[in-house]
Amino acid sequence: MGSDIGANIRRLREEREWSQARLAHEVCRAAGVIGDPVGRQEVSRWETGKRTPREWLPFLAAALGVSVEVLRAPQSPAEPPLPTLADFLPEGDPLSPLEERSGRIGMGTVDDLQKRVHGLRLADDVLAGGDLIRPALRDLRRAVKLYRENSHGSEVGRALLRQIGELAQIAGWIASDAGQHAEAERIYRLGISAARQAEDHTLAGNIAGSLAYQLSNTGRESEGLTLAQAALNDAGADAPPKARALYLDRVAWAHTKSGGIENGQRAMRALGEAGQALSEDSAGMESPAYLYWVDAGELRVMESRVYTELHRPLRAVPLLRGVLSEYDATHTREMALYLSWLAVALADANEPEEAAVVAERVIALASDIPSERTAERVRVILRRLQDFADVPEVAELLAEHQAA
Repeated sequence: MGSDIGANIRRLREEREWSQARLAHEVCRAAGVIGDPVGRQEVSRWETGKRTPREWLPFLAAALGVSVEVLRAPQSPAEPPLPTLADFLPEGDPLSPLEERSGRIGMGTVDDLQKRVHGLRLADDVLAGGDLIRPALRDLRRAVKLYRENSHGSEVGRALLRQIGELAQIAGWIASDAGQHAEAERIYRLGISAARQAEDHTLAGNIAGSLAYQLSNTGRESEGLTLAQAALNDAGADAPPKARALYLDRVAWAHTKSGGIENGQRAMRALGEAGQALSEDSAGMESPAYLYWVDAGELRVMESRVYTELHRPLRAVPLLRGVLSEYDATHTREMALYLSWLAVALADANEPEEAAVVAERVIALASDIPSERTAERVRVILRRLQDFADVPEVAELLAEHQAA
């Protein structure tokens, strides 16, 4: 019941284009009280189901111009289960062409697909995996059907396989963000196969690096390190600078997650080599368009995360503050993720009060994002702050968000 009320409050508030602070003010006005005893945070707790309005319910209804029954109305049935790659692709080798094909396609079809892939990648900058997994899998199915069910020349065939690989990389990333890790692995492996058949070793390395990153983050650190190093080695020294920087970035993280002093040192060396590779980006060798996001800022993000993971907060905190001061606030998921690393680094720096303030902001951002990555980071922060449970600010935070 509480979750239904919270969802209804949020839906009605957003229909009126009110902020949570505006709704809090209107509730107090409807109740005829002075001093705004209900604030934005209380509205947030109602909407997320952490608290039930109870005595405030009639005033909420009055402020929103609906009856109490409307606020209590049950939500529509949940969406059907997320689709999986198996729902969209044929059994056996999903990239084997059919013997009888329906038509012939040219490079124009490939160009259209490329635009869809790029659009999905841009959408991932501002939306989370839970929002995008269905359209991502539909696009992947459509791309594979195009390749299998139509005839095409060798150049068009390779270009189609390349787009399937690019699409699998972003679709795998989206599935991983939605918490569908086994599904993401299947998608990544399909993409690696497509890229290798297209003889695009740079793309194959990018997809393998994405899978290595997931493995490193989901308890398969040894596999992640092996795959990250293989992606780097297979690409060779002739890989475009941005691609090589990204491969080294993944290697650094894989070493970090593997633990130990020696791996920490190897991680720092890999980060230094990644920075050197990126500095060569202006040397005339063009990098693939899908690596548009790889820049010095992203390397600073990884460097700060490595320092945090290695419990070196004096290096991590300044780096994270610098990154966050320049970051695009519309990229909500990444903002929440980077703030989560800052909260942990502040805790390591024995600044629990400030860590609690940052953690509260992370939780507020994460509550509106259907992303398993942000949800897991919230759990990490709350576990880390347990060491400071006797600090009043931390105790209040833990009491409010115990369910998380």
